This record gives sequence, C-alpha cells and structure tokens, in this order.
Amino acid sequence: MEKIAFLGLGHMGAPMARQLLGSGHPLTVWNRTAAKAEPLVAEGATLAATPAEAVRDADVVITMLAGPAALEAVADAVVPELRPGAYWVEMSTVGPDVIRELAARLKDELKDGLKDGVTLVDAPVAGSTDRAAAGRLGILAGGDVAGVEHVLAHFGTVTRTGPLGSGAALKLVVNASVVGGVALVAEAMRLADALGVDEDTARNALTNGPLGGAVGRAFAEGVHFDTALAVKDADLATKAARLPVMEAVLEQFRHAAADPSVVHEDIAKAAAHIRRSS
Repeated sequence: MEKIAFLGLGHMGAPMARQLLGSGHPLTVWNRTAAKAEPLVAEGATLAATPAEAVRDADVVITMLAGPAALEAVADAVVPELRPGAYWVEMSTVGPDVIRELAARLKDELKDGLKDGVTLVDAPVAGSTDRAAAGRLGILAGGDVAGVEHVLAHFGTVTRTGPLGSGAALKLVVNASVVGGVALVAEAMRLADALGVDEDTARNALTNGPLGGAVGRAFAEGVHFDTALAVKDADLATKAARLPVMEAVLEQFRHAAADPSVVHEDIAKAAAHIRRSS
C-alpha cells in the first residue's frame, strides 16, 4: 500500500483522511493547528510536525487547504522534499491558474535536477462534509490520474475532467452555481417575506421548481461549506471571466461574511443573513 501524506484537516480534510485510514493505507497527517489531528492519530495516523516532514517518505501527497495563500505556503515547504516518483494530488479549491503555477514550479525543479518524475494531479471535490464522511464525494480529476485513481476512489466517484488544471476549472464552475443558487433562493425568500407569502408555502413552491436543489442547500443542516470559503470561490470565479450576476452574488456573500457570527458558518447561515438584509 502506498504511503500517503495528507495535509490539511479542516471540515473536509479530516473525514477524507479518515477514509484513507479505513482503507489501510499508512497515513501521515499534518495540520496547521495540530490539535485537529489528534482524533486521526488516535485512530492510527502518524502526526508530522511540519509539511516537509509529512511528505519526505510519501508515495502520494494530498493537499486539502483553505485557498491559494495556504497552498503557496505549504508548497514552499514541501516542493524540495518530494521524493522521486511521488504523486502530488492537489484537492483544494484554488482555480486552474494556481495549478498551472504549481506545475511550472515543479517543472523548474525537474529542469534543475532537483525533482525527478513528480506527477501533479488536480482533484478538487464536489460535495460537502456529509458526503466526505460517507466516502461519496465527486472527485473532479485533471491530469495524469491513472497512478492515483485507486486512491481517489476511497473518497467517492472519480470523474476524469481532462488535462491538468481542468478539475480545478470545473470546480469553480460547480461552486459558482452553488453559491449563486443559494443567494438567489435567499432573495426569493426575502421577496416572499416582503409580499407576505407564508414561509412554508414559498419554500415548498421553490423546492418543486427549477431551484429545488439550491433550496435544499440554502436550508441545509448538518453540513459545512464555510461562508469565508464561498467568498473566496466566488472571487476566483469573477476573476476568471466577466460574470455580472456572480459579482452581485459575491457582494452579497461579502456582506454576510462581514458578520462575525456568519463568516465561518455554513453558507445556509449566509443565506439567512442575505434574506434578512435590507
């Protein structure tokens, strides 16, 4: 079994890493806040003190981090330590430009004789914490996936999206639709409030219409898609193309995220904030 290093044990990373433990893979974990790794260590994972320590002996390195800045900081530490022949599976939501920059960095290391045959794969996920815990995520995998597809399958269903960066690109498309749909449901409910329509009646009507999936997400409980990360994802999307509607959605979510009681809560809390905002 491949030795796997998993870096980033947030709301999504921790249950994903647990899937690997259950499969029997030797697993080393690292997280900026080490205490978050304790449950996994108790279940058999090895805790690394630094990202560099985590990846030195790993056949497969998986990163599941908050965004581009966190990935860049981890890359500074791990690129010099990756072993020849290793796979690096980048599963954060960072957009295709960041993946291409990371690939160029690895290529430069190879050209200088420092890295021999490290394969980068971008494989962000579709789904929230409930699906991560159940091993039922959708894996949007770009690049040379063949060597790690059996590892990714522990997280859910793997869809090969095309060349390197295509998974990261598709993830922005998916998340933009989720965030935009939730914002639209929130405003539809605000309109219902303003017109005096009964809440349950309005919600049921929306559920049975074309926004049904977005309604479920806007009122979801027991899952977590951090509002601050939704802002990050919407910002990445609006920088990739001219998206006037998404720009308006981004402003709505930024306003919600300015509330300390909302910023690190699930986007359903942001939807409630949008609904009651003037």
